[in-house]
Amino acid sequence: MRAPLILDFAYQFHPDIVSLGKIICMLAQTATVPIAVNLDHGASFEQAIWAIRAGFTSIMVDRSSAPYEDNIRDTAELVKIAHAVGVSVEAELGHVGDGGHYARDREQGLTDPAKAREYADRTGIDCLAVAIGTAHGAYSGEPHLDFGRLKAIGREVDIPRVLHGGSGSGNDNLLKAIQCGITKINIATDLFVAGVAAGTQEGPPYMIYHRIREGYKQRLKGYMELFGQSGRAGGRVSSPILSYFQNLFRSRSCCLIRIPLYPLNRVQTLKSVSR
Repeated sequence: MRAPLILDFAYQFHPDIVSLGKIICMLAQTATVPIAVNLDHGASFEQAIWAIRAGFTSIMVDRSSAPYEDNIRDTAELVKIAHAVGVSVEAELGHVGDGGHYARDREQGLTDPAKAREYADRTGIDCLAVAIGTAHGAYSGEPHLDFGRLKAIGREVDIPRVLHGGSGSGNDNLLKAIQCGITKINIATDLFVAGVAAGTQEGPPYMIYHRIREGYKQRLKGYMELFGQSGRAGGRVSSPILSYFQNLFRSRSCCLIRIPLYPLNRVQTLKSVSR
């Protein structure tokens, strides 16, 4: 596919950020395509510092559940630290909720376009995660994305916008989101479900990992083609990896996918999701 990729590292599934993170970063550097390593939903100061120590390309500071001023204060503090060592920062304004409660909570926590510019300016973030009607996990109702809100946010800020909760949102919705300025999309649940579905197919038990990996890979390839990533990697990256991705965001030549680093011991949990 020759596609650049952002690999998400979630603390709740991998609490040893420093040790495992260093291994992941080392492997990313040996890849033949550009791979950035990102801390996803960093909920504390400590998690962010651990990710920086491990060599992550970027961190997401998630203070979206905190009061607005607390969100700004905590995010700005970590932006100063991260930028001092060449690490980029994403943060969330509004709150992307859980798909299991989507029918009830869909209208709650949406990003206020009127606050977007102030939030970006006061925090100094590099990427803004927006809440426009998507949700994490599997949807309990039909997804409704507020593209008018997304366009209004784009008129306020010129930094890359990120869409969490891409799984299950529908190809047409995701493509329209890209047309309205989204440059990164998080995909997780769809990949998990595809991997588990492949893993539970008939075959030798000792080959289950290979079946899971193949199912995950094929679903990911479909998203890469949909978002126009295929063939965008070119040759080896000579510039620093962060500069490469920043230039790619600014060019808006394709939409990048962020995928999770996920442990195999979650397979049993994922089986229930796929049913």
